[in-house]
Amino acid sequence: MKVKTILVSQPAPKSENSPYFELADKQKVKIDFRSFIHVEGASAKEVRQQKIDLGQFTAIIFTSRNAVDHFFRIAEDMRYKVPDTLKYFCESEAIAYYLQKYVVYRKRKIYVGKKTFPELVKLIKKHKEEKFLLPCSDKLKPLIPSELDALNIEWSKAVFYKTVVSDLSDLENVFYDVLVFFSPSGIDSLFKNFPEFKQNKTRIAVFGNSTVRAAEKAGLDCNIKVPTPETPSMTMALEKYIVDVNKK
Repeated sequence: MKVKTILVSQPAPKSENSPYFELADKQKVKIDFRSFIHVEGASAKEVRQQKIDLGQFTAIIFTSRNAVDHFFRIAEDMRYKVPDTLKYFCESEAIAYYLQKYVVYRKRKIYVGKKTFPELVKLIKKHKEEKFLLPCSDKLKPLIPSELDALNIEWSKAVFYKTVVSDLSDLENVFYDVLVFFSPSGIDSLFKNFPEFKQNKTRIAVFGNSTVRAAEKAGLDCNIKVPTPETPSMTMALEKYIVDVNKK
């Protein structure tokens, strides 16, 4: 079956140069965007109930920009003045640069990993004397606490924000040729919104092994799996699939 419509379970790209817009134009397909999940901040009271006192920590570990936003939001709600001496350990350069929204970058001690958490751990290991706080969501990858525990350092995690299923009820009678997912939470949202969902002729595109596992566990056939050596990005994989099926 030919592909004419695609729903991507993420917010629409902010850049006009997004490869999704290029794909839609080049292959003459309609691509819609819709967040299947969204983030809600925990309250200062909920953080206190986790027995977290921000003043106890000398270093913060950031694994996402959401973590940055919610750490500084909670600090403000708790009337905690973030000290200039606080150290920041950021999983990627993008997260480190995002910190500039809240601190004067050149005046802070900021340590930057190379995109993956195990690479950041090498930097954390050099600062074992610090007391680390990991602001995170309720969907924390098991790899992160296991890596930190292995270091034998003093650290605590605190849920500062939660991943919540979005209301998709307005899509009940809307059908797409391809649904695109990037996380197990997206798959979870699909079935929480539509418990009777049947795949039928809908193609499923998934990014990452954990998303593949969640989709298959839910009984879905994954027609497009990303990344692969040939198609490292979702847009590349979609284009290859569209070219293959639409020429028949």
